[in-house]
Amino acid sequence: MPSDAAVEPGTLLVAAPGLLDKNFRRTVVYIIDHRSEGTLGVVLNRPSEVPVDDVLPTWGPHVTRPGSVFVGGPVDQKTALCLAAMRTGEELTGVTGLIGVRGPVALVDLDADPDVLVPKFRGMRVFAGYSGWDVGQLAGEIDRGDWIVVPALPGDVLAPAEQDLWGRVLRRQGMPLALLATHPGDVKDN
Repeated sequence: MPSDAAVEPGTLLVAAPGLLDKNFRRTVVYIIDHRSEGTLGVVLNRPSEVPVDDVLPTWGPHVTRPGSVFVGGPVDQKTALCLAAMRTGEELTGVTGLIGVRGPVALVDLDADPDVLVPKFRGMRVFAGYSGWDVGQLAGEIDRGDWIVVPALPGDVLAPAEQDLWGRVLRRQGMPLALLATHPGDVKDN
């Protein structure tokens, strides 16, 4: 069974404490698509200083606090992706401008009319760029111990920027993974 067999839309890749790549250190990546051609996701815990209002003024008033664009990853940072968590009872089926990812989480077409879609959302986030892996690349990184694959909760997509999402996700996994949440950012600080 391949190392990335547990990866599917709606799962999380949590950076292992030893992953020191500046693009992914202590990140939590939400998987949007995973298939034989490759994998696409967005980093959930990297807010930028750029307000969504500055780049997408029609969507800016509707994004979840802090209202900034999040850095989704190092690939194509001029591309904007948007994830929304649907309100309880709202259906994705047949709604133009939404593509279901998993459960109540959907990818939003930013060319759609926000006035039609926003009432269906509990919250939404805009990401600049994305995280992508070619065929076999992610499996190799998982084999090397760079990533921990865990289930996502719908609220992870809207986690407050000031919250340590990386630590929170690890703590809820139970032992022994929960212990990784106590790993210092720099072992010299231990």
